[in-house]
Amino acid sequence: MPAIPAPASAGPRLIDPFARAISYLRVSVTDRCDFRCVYCMAEHMDFLPKAELLSLEELDRLCSAFVGLGVEKLRITGGEPLVRKGVMGFFRAMSRHLASGALRELTLTTNGSQLGRLATELVDCGVRRVNVSLDTLDPAKFARVTRWGRLAQVMAGVDAAEAAGLAVKINTVALKGVNDDEVHDLVAWCGTRGFDLTFIEVMPMGDLGAEDRLDQYWSLRDLRAELASRWTLRDTPERTGGPARYVRVAETGQRIGFITPLTHNFCESCNRVRLTCTGQLFMCLGQEDAADLRAVLRETTDDTALEAAIRAAIARKPKGHDFDYSRRTVAGQVSRHMSHTGG
Repeated sequence: MPAIPAPASAGPRLIDPFARAISYLRVSVTDRCDFRCVYCMAEHMDFLPKAELLSLEELDRLCSAFVGLGVEKLRITGGEPLVRKGVMGFFRAMSRHLASGALRELTLTTNGSQLGRLATELVDCGVRRVNVSLDTLDPAKFARVTRWGRLAQVMAGVDAAEAAGLAVKINTVALKGVNDDEVHDLVAWCGTRGFDLTFIEVMPMGDLGAEDRLDQYWSLRDLRAELASRWTLRDTPERTGGPARYVRVAETGQRIGFITPLTHNFCESCNRVRLTCTGQLFMCLGQEDAADLRAVLRETTDDTALEAAIRAAIARKPKGHDFDYSRRTVAGQVSRHMSHTGG
């Protein structure tokens, strides 16, 4: 893929209406995945036609525009980002922004299935850490949660990532009746491997057919209380640029993060926006409002117009989302699947 020069930015950095500087862009490069996790997508998904997806060159141009406007952290997501054909060319293209110093971090969230073959190449592109989504250490349960996944393949990918020099963080969605009996095992395993661990509350996004998020939902307030029955948890002010609040486990020395969009709204410090694989910019994960940047990309080669469209979108960023399970109904639900927005 030919390199596209980063646009020169004129004017101030991206500041939203609530004086939050937007320095973090999450980019979905595909809606496709080799798993069908029960909280993320339906088992029989209708994926987007190829013509609707941004090309890798278009993704480069868009991400470069954001970097030119002050975005310092770029996280690549999916679906499963590493199943997109040619995606390593996109990583190589983005590495030029690391080399220039404009981009502070290039990273990704992955299910781990492709790390066995791509971990070393990711390091060569400047990636230094990855988040691996892993909800259970039990092979049979893993197959049920992911529907199509194999735990052994993911574990081999984690080993390959570690061997290549990547720092690994584990992301675990808290699922009542699924992995609520494994949280201590996950903490112990991550402690043994030297991995940080983040628990995430399940979020009301997309129609999952038979899966009911009210049944899946497990408050992280309750999860933390369960952890405290066995582990010594010490609050820490450490942050990694995302929404997680961290504690450090005295017995292992590792960190545990809690992402709590429902029991503790983290919107006051939000510094991120999300770009879908179709070029829709969501200023908030929990709102339907989006800006169509694909139309601007395809109408003109003028990056001045593109930057103006980005600034106009950031000017619409809301103060927060509306996720709420407290009334036993999925209030604040949004219609798109997690795989469309990229987490």
